[in-house]
Amino acid sequence: PMITGFLHLGGLRTALYNYVFAKKHQGTFILRVEDTDQNRVVPGAAEGIEDMLDWAGIPPDESPRRGGAFGPYQQSQRLELYQRASSRLLESGAAYRCFCTPQRLELLRKEALRRQQTPRYDNRCRHLTPAEVAEKLSQGLAWVVRFRLEQGVEPFQDLVYGWSKHEVAEVEGDPVILKGDGFPTYHLANVVDDHHMGISHVLRGTEWLTSTAKHLLLYKAFGWDPPQFGHLPLLLNKDGAKLSKRQGDIFLESFARDGYLPEALLDIVTNCGSGFTEKRMGRTLEELISQFDVGRITTHSALLDLESLPEFNRIHLTRHIENEELRQKLIRELQLLVEQVYGDQQVEQEVLQKEYMERVLLLRKGHISLLKNLVACDYSYLWVRPSVSREQLQNISAEAEEIGKMVLGLMASQAVALTVEELNKDLRNLQKQTKETKYSSMMQLLRLALSGQQHGPSVAEMMVTLGPKEVSGRIHRALSS
Repeated sequence: PMITGFLHLGGLRTALYNYVFAKKHQGTFILRVEDTDQNRVVPGAAEGIEDMLDWAGIPPDESPRRGGAFGPYQQSQRLELYQRASSRLLESGAAYRCFCTPQRLELLRKEALRRQQTPRYDNRCRHLTPAEVAEKLSQGLAWVVRFRLEQGVEPFQDLVYGWSKHEVAEVEGDPVILKGDGFPTYHLANVVDDHHMGISHVLRGTEWLTSTAKHLLLYKAFGWDPPQFGHLPLLLNKDGAKLSKRQGDIFLESFARDGYLPEALLDIVTNCGSGFTEKRMGRTLEELISQFDVGRITTHSALLDLESLPEFNRIHLTRHIENEELRQKLIRELQLLVEQVYGDQQVEQEVLQKEYMERVLLLRKGHISLLKNLVACDYSYLWVRPSVSREQLQNISAEAEEIGKMVLGLMASQAVALTVEELNKDLRNLQKQTKETKYSSMMQLLRLALSGQQHGPSVAEMMVTLGPKEVSGRIHRALSS
C-alpha cells in the first residue's frame, strides 16, 4: 500500500485485502513507503503506519522496519534507480525533457478552466529537436522528464473490474515522470519498484484505475511484464459521502485509543465490502483468509456504517473474554483502566486481583461493547464502595433491617462459590419470609445497598461478582450508617 499520511480506515482496508490475498496464496505482503512527493511527507507517518499494521494484526513480511531482500522499502532512498530508469526512456525516445516554466503551466491551467475544459499539458516540448534541447540545456534552463503517451492502449483485465481500457493520450497531456528535484512521480516510481521488487499482484483503490493505462504504457516502454492489477471500490460513509480524513476519527489511532479491538475493525471494513463467502459479524482474521476470493469483489462502493462498530466490537470482545489466553490480556488492560479512572478514590486492593477482574469479565460478557464501559460511572460500584444510609434503605422498605439480616445469613452460609441461578432461587425464598415487601422492592433495596444505584445488572449477578465477603460488608455498613 502507498503511504502519504497516517493510517485511516480506507488505508487499513487496502492493506487488509493485500494481506489476506498474500496469505491465501502463500505470497509475501510488502509495505513500501511512497514518499516521493516531498511536500506531502508527514514526519513519523511511515513509523505510525507500521505500528498500526502491527496493532491490527496484519504486519507486512517486508517493510522499511523489517527489511527484506528487495530494499530499501522507502522510495526516497531509491532515487538513483528512478533516475537511471528515466535516462533509459530518454535514450529510447519514450520520454523527453520539458523546459516549460511553472508560470506557463499555470497559464495553460487557467485558460483551460476559463473554457470549462479539463486542464492538460499541451505537449509543447515533445516536439523540440535535439538541437533545441541542447541549446536550452546549455542555457542552464530547469527541466523535468515527461513520458510520451501513445495512442492505441491495449485493454487489460482487472481482477475486479474485468476488461478495462482508457485512451489516456486523448484526454491527458504527457505526464511528468521525473521532477526537477530529482524525485520521481508516483507513475514512474511504482512501475520501477513493482518490477524490481518482483511484485505479482497489486490491489489498490479504484481511483488509480484510469492511471493503470499510463502504467501499462510505461511497462511496455521498458519491455517489462506488468503485475496483475485489482482495483478496490471506494469505501464511503453510509450516506454515500467520502470518508473525510478531516473527520479525524477515521484514523486507526483514535479507534485504538477508544479501546476498539483490531479484529472488530477488520471485520467491519470487509463486511461492508465484498470478496468473502460470508457476511456475518464476528469473523476472525483466519476466517477472512480462508473465505477470501478476489473474484467475489464487486465494483459497488462499500458503505461503512460506523454506528454498528460497537456491535461488532461486542461480538469480538465476547470472543476474547471466552478465550483463556486473550482474557488474561483484557484483565491487565482492565486493571490499568481502573487505576486510571478510580486511582484517586479508595479502590480496594481485592478488586484489582486477577480473580475478581475475571469474574467481572465473565459475568458482563455480551453486555459490554468496549472494555472501558466497565469503568463508566454506572459500574463504579465494582471498584469503589458506595455510601448508602440506613434511612435510604428504610425509604424503600420498612423491613430493611430484617432483609439485610436475612441476606447476611445467606452469605454466611455460602462456603462454595455462588452462581447466579442458585442465588436467584435463594433470594426468591427469602422474599417469601418478608411480611409485606414485594420482590421488586426487595431487589431495589439490595441493589441500592450494594451499588448505590437504581439500575444495573441483576442483584444476583452483583452478589456473585462482589463475592460473599464484600456483599456482607456493604450491607452491614449500610445498615449501621
